[in-house]
Amino acid sequence: MPRSAQEEFPTWVGFVFIFNLIVGTGALTLPSAFSHAGWLLGSVLIVVLAFASYMTVTFVIETMACANAIQNWKRLQFLKRDRVLEHDEDSNVETMTEPLLVGGAGSGSAVDDNLTDASVEHVPLNIMYCRNQYYSLSSKIELGEMANLFFGRVGRFLFYFCLAVYLYGDLSIYSAAVAKSLRDVICVHNHSSNDTDGDDVTIRCWEDSALSRFDTYRLCLIAFIGVLGPFAFFNVQKTKYLQLVTVLFRWLAFTVMISIAVHRLFAAQSSQDPPIIPKRADVNGIPYLIGTCIYSFMCHHSLPSLLTPIANKRKLKSLISADYGLIAAFYLSLALTGIFAFADIKDLYTLNFVPNSDQDSGFLKAIEYFLALFPVFTLSASFPIIAITLRSNLQTLFLDTTQLESYNFFLRRVFFPLLAILPPIVICFFTESVISLVGFTGCYAGTGIQYLIPVFLVYSARRTCEAMIGRGIINDFRSPF
Repeated sequence: MPRSAQEEFPTWVGFVFIFNLIVGTGALTLPSAFSHAGWLLGSVLIVVLAFASYMTVTFVIETMACANAIQNWKRLQFLKRDRVLEHDEDSNVETMTEPLLVGGAGSGSAVDDNLTDASVEHVPLNIMYCRNQYYSLSSKIELGEMANLFFGRVGRFLFYFCLAVYLYGDLSIYSAAVAKSLRDVICVHNHSSNDTDGDDVTIRCWEDSALSRFDTYRLCLIAFIGVLGPFAFFNVQKTKYLQLVTVLFRWLAFTVMISIAVHRLFAAQSSQDPPIIPKRADVNGIPYLIGTCIYSFMCHHSLPSLLTPIANKRKLKSLISADYGLIAAFYLSLALTGIFAFADIKDLYTLNFVPNSDQDSGFLKAIEYFLALFPVFTLSASFPIIAITLRSNLQTLFLDTTQLESYNFFLRRVFFPLLAILPPIVICFFTESVISLVGFTGCYAGTGIQYLIPVFLVYSARRTCEAMIGRGIINDFRSPF
């Protein structure tokens, strides 16, 4: 159903939320992939992939409008059973006048999103239904609902399978990133800024300890899953205030990282040290960068939740294009400053700022700890949400969700939560390479969600709406591509 005025927010809030959704974990892995491809080739790829992602976002928006139009058209068919509609060709408006069926309170009916007789509500007899408003974004229709509406049985299975693989990759990336960040904070005491073996997982975490860095990573992984894993068995909603705090936390961290990188660049120019000259292009790094960029520009699966509450949708196309333009510029700033400021960029960019024993300034050490623990705070807030989303999609894929209560307790409440969190634990237990996980998630599942699914959805939506509603009614949210 259309959202109430209390649930709507202004356009600038939608701009911030979309920006915050896209600029997430992928931004932390982008500088490393960027360094593998080279600064020139990497810059071109970021711009090209940003445009490609923007294009498929417009496909998703058009499909959302088509799904709303079909709902409105079906709603009108229910109304026609009880009303006489007179169509004014000049104004393109249909006016409901006389009830066909005498009975009840002398009023007709409208239906909700379920479009069933049981959901009929009384409406005034003189209600006017404007055919130009078929296409709208007034009702939130999730990507899965659009797949159910426009895809056949095989298409729906492939959609949910692709989404499940992507969410599995998300959970694996979150787990590995948090565990690595905790490990590097815990084991950093015996490292200085001149050490070069920070990535050697075989060395000891402490000088007199039997635990290696990889052993400590595994212990941190188990502790992280032990604390947040149980949330997959319940229903957790991210509050508005938590999201706003996460936005501020995230932007503070990114601003500090760019500022430190710029400071290192100016400091290097005034010193006698030779400048860092990164490579311009390396085709061997293209697959890593493509997978990371796909993951970094991903927002398609959450667009319905973000776009529907926007009060003024007339400037939606400008809003999305401005978001993607600003995000592409931000990614280039983050990657270019990093690649020229650091000779070796870690697969998780925050690991370039871990505290070290050479730092004497308490303020700078506090900033280093803040950056090192940044993934722990932000990703921990999102992990339960992703786990619950994955659990729900797995249930949709394998069970009849309309009869969910008919299944036994173990299958409903235990099996699928475990199925959601155990595979990422197993994957991360044997690898800590965040860049490999991001590359795999982006190149395979991310490609399907960001490029293939929107194309097939909009193609099917256009054919369905043309056959059901006709060509005479214009979709104001139609993609320009």
